Amino acid sequence: MDKIASELLVERLIDWGVDTVFGLPGDGINGIMEGLRRHSDRLRFVLVHHEESAAFMATAYSKSTGKLGVCLATSGPGGLHLINGLYDAKLDHVPVLAITGVQSTTQLGTGFQQEVHLDRTFLDLCVYNQMILVPVSIPTMVDIAVRTALSQRGVSHLTFPVDMQEAPADLKPYEGGLGTARVADTAPIYHAPRVVPEAADLSQAAEILNAGKKVVMLVVAGALHAGDEVLQAADALASPIVKSLMGKAVVPDRHPLTVGGLGLLGTKPSEEAMEGCDTVFLIGTNFPYTAYLPEQARAVQIELDPTRIGNRLPLEAALVGDSKQTLLELIPLLQRKEDRKFLEKSQDGMRKWFEGLEDLESPERDPIQPQYLMRVIDRLAADDAILCSDSGTIATCAARHFDIRGDRKFYLSGNLATMAPGLPYAIADQVAYPDRQVIAFVGDGGFAMLMAEFHTACWHRLPIKVVVCNNGMLGQILWEQMALGYPEHGVRFATHMDFAPWAESCGGLGIHVEKVGDVEPAIREALEHDGPALVDVVVNPDEPPMPPKVKYDEAKGFAESFLKGTPRRATIASTLFRDKLDQLKG
Repeated sequence: MDKIASELLVERLIDWGVDTVFGLPGDGINGIMEGLRRHSDRLRFVLVHHEESAAFMATAYSKSTGKLGVCLATSGPGGLHLINGLYDAKLDHVPVLAITGVQSTTQLGTGFQQEVHLDRTFLDLCVYNQMILVPVSIPTMVDIAVRTALSQRGVSHLTFPVDMQEAPADLKPYEGGLGTARVADTAPIYHAPRVVPEAADLSQAAEILNAGKKVVMLVVAGALHAGDEVLQAADALASPIVKSLMGKAVVPDRHPLTVGGLGLLGTKPSEEAMEGCDTVFLIGTNFPYTAYLPEQARAVQIELDPTRIGNRLPLEAALVGDSKQTLLELIPLLQRKEDRKFLEKSQDGMRKWFEGLEDLESPERDPIQPQYLMRVIDRLAADDAILCSDSGTIATCAARHFDIRGDRKFYLSGNLATMAPGLPYAIADQVAYPDRQVIAFVGDGGFAMLMAEFHTACWHRLPIKVVVCNNGMLGQILWEQMALGYPEHGVRFATHMDFAPWAESCGGLGIHVEKVGDVEPAIREALEHDGPALVDVVVNPDEPPMPPKVKYDEAKGFAESFLKGTPRRATIASTLFRDKLDQLKG
C-alpha cells in the first residue's frame, strides 16, 4: 500500500508522543482519517458528537497531563465549531494543536462549497497557523507547530487541502527560484528552558517580602506544580495563601495557611486579607479582577511570561521565571517572621467561614440546596478524584464546597469562563487517567448544550460520573441581572428537563433525585457504578450565589430589582433570610 501524505502527519504526531486525537470526521479530512486508520495501533482517535467538544477535550487533556492536546475537524463548518474550545485553550495558556481540512488547492478562491479559509479565521487564535501546500514539508510543519504551541503555551493550527492529504507522501514539486533551499529536515524534539530570575532580582524581591509586616500570597494556575514551595514560602512569611479558582488545587483547601478563593466565588477571609495587607506576592497569576487586589500594598510577582509582568499592579520587584524554580531560589533568602498575628487573624476568619458553610450545607433544608449536593460529592469522592466544573453558579459551589485534599485535581474554563466544558473535560480526563475517579459537576443549562457527549462516554466505555445541578434556569445571569437592579428576564426555562432517561438511553446509569434524603444514596450509587453514570438533581432555584462580602451597590441593586417586580421575589427573599438565620444559629 503506497504511503499517502496524511501518514506523514500521523507518524510525526506519534514521534512527538501524541497518543490521542479528539475529533469528528468529514469529507474535508477523509485523507487524514485514512492516515489515522493505518496507524490506529499507535494513536487513538476519540470520536465525539460535536467539534466544540473535541477542542474542549484537547484543552482539558493538556491541562491535566501537561502534554500537547490535539483536536481534528473537517473543513468549513467543522473547523468553525472548534473555535470556542480553542479560545478556552488560548485564554488559559494551554498548548493545543488543531488540525483541519480545507478544499482542494485547485478549488481555493472559487467559492466552492464549504470553502472557509480557516487559516485566516484562526488568526487571532493561534501562535502558529499554516496551510500545508507540499506533502514533503509536513514533518517540518508539524515540528514547528508543536514546538511553538509548547513554548508559547497556545494554539497551533495546521489546515490541509484534501488533495495534499491524499497525495503521495514523497511528492516534491519543482523547486523554483535560485535553488538556494531544499526540503527542511527537522526533528520532533522540544527542549523546555529553565527560566529563573537574576540574582539581583531575587535579592530585591526578598528584601521587600522580608520587610512586609502583613504579607499575602495570591497563587493561580502557574503555581499548580509548585504547591510544596508555595507552602514553604507562606510559612516563612506568615502569609495567608489566597487562591484563584484556576489555582484551587495548588494547596489543600483545609491547610492552615490557606484562606480560599478571591472574588465573587471566593471567601470573606481572603478578601479581608487582601484589604489588610501591606505586601502582596503574586505567583503564577494574571488574576484579572483588579477590584479585589490591594491599591496601596507593595507588590512582588513571579511570572513566566514577561509580557504579563505588572499587568494588574505596579510592581516593586518582578521575577521572570517558572514558579517552582524561582521559589526554590527565593526561599533561602526569606527570613522567618516571628510576628504571625496577621496570619492568625486570617486563620480565625477561616474557622468562622467553614462554620458558615456547614450551616448552608445542612441536609435538613428543603428543597435540595446546591451547597449540600456539592458537599455530599466532596465527602464521598476519592482523595484522588478529578472534578470538572462548568461556569456559573456551579463554579461557586465547587469553589466553596469541594475540598482539595490528597491528590485531587480541579479543572474548569478559567479566563474564557464559557458554558458547557464540564462534560467534555471529564471525558478527556478519564481518557488521560482511566484508573481515577472523574466527576463532572454541571448545571442544566451548560449540560444541555453538549449533552450528546454523555453518549460518547458510554460507547467509549469511559466511567465518568456526571452530576447535574438542575434548577431550570441560567442562574448566574439571573443573579447578575438582579445585582444590577434589573428584574430578571429570559433566564428561566418553562419546564425542567429530565436528564436521567437520556443517560439510560445512551447505555449509562441515570438517576433522578428530587428529595433531600435521596441525594446521598444516589451519589454513592453513581460513584460505585462500573460505567458512566448521571445523577440529575432538582435543586432550589432561588438559592443565590452570594459574594463573600455584600457591597452597597450590590445590595442596592438587589433591592431595586425587588421593587421593580422581579418574578419569584418572595421565595428568593425567604431563601436569603433562611440562609442568614441558619448561619446565625450556627
